[in-house]
Amino acid sequence: MTALPSARGPVSSAVLDVLAGRRAAADLPHRPDGDPLGEDLQLALYCCYELHYRSFDGVADDLEWDPDLLRLRGHLETLFLDAVRAEVAGGDDVEAAVDALLVEPVDGSGPSWHLARDGERWQLDEYVAHRSIYHLKEADPQAWVIPRLDAVHGRAKASLMTVEHDEFGAGHPERMHARIYSEMMAGLGLDTAYGAYLEVAPAATLATVNIMSLFGLHRRWRGASVGQFALIEITSPPGAARLVTAIERLGLPAEVTAFYAEHVEADAVHEQLVRRELLAGLLEREPELAADVVLGIQASTLLEDRLADQLVAAWSAGESSLLGVPAPA
Repeated sequence: MTALPSARGPVSSAVLDVLAGRRAAADLPHRPDGDPLGEDLQLALYCCYELHYRSFDGVADDLEWDPDLLRLRGHLETLFLDAVRAEVAGGDDVEAAVDALLVEPVDGSGPSWHLARDGERWQLDEYVAHRSIYHLKEADPQAWVIPRLDAVHGRAKASLMTVEHDEFGAGHPERMHARIYSEMMAGLGLDTAYGAYLEVAPAATLATVNIMSLFGLHRRWRGASVGQFALIEITSPPGAARLVTAIERLGLPAEVTAFYAEHVEADAVHEQLVRRELLAGLLEREPELAADVVLGIQASTLLEDRLADQLVAAWSAGESSLLGVPAPA
């Protein structure tokens, strides 16, 4: 299990004190303030959510449903979601939102473009470390939406389960995407332990995972969770192809490409399933969720773009994109 990380401010310090048994949950601040997208609040929120995944070493299991922690988490979620919604356009045109995802820039500037063109090996390692925060629990946040979809008129549920089945290896543990990611990390000489890079993952990285957890854990946001899932499956193949190019350009062993090569092929199929069955099936039964689907797409796009800009800016300046890590020699 993951060791508890170091605090990054008063709110995360209070949460970590509770998890470590140094403070009573009843003594948590009720409505703390701070930058909703900043290091302190994002780490605090991530730690609250992690109780619903694999938790942390030495943390009592019953804290998962502690009412005082849940109250604080709810307040942080409101701050986070309000900040995100203030930055996106909104609307309820799902078709237009999906069509926008299908348009690739001629000469993109994100991390996969950078790595494919002239990225260095240390930058690839950092990118993989950032992404491990999600990929070592890949598809877990989206699994929460399964019981919230109609099982009688089950078009949306059946299509979501088909994609999730693939994500979890289609019955073969060695094909689980989280496991393939771990094997890629091992091939790169990185630490494969779950949560190993939490200590150095900045708020921008945590926010991309926190939004998945927020949408997944709330029935109210089932439409947004489906929209966020659609974003991943639709946009994954081109980026994965560029990362295969980057790995090959750097002369790394063929087995290191397995994770991204898998996503080039599998997610191309998933894209069609998500568009034609999952989204269509959901909105056929619950058309009132259209605006939430759009929010899921737009919110995740916003947070992914913020992370991409931060990574490329650091690399372009010759600096590490990880917290507290010195610039490479």
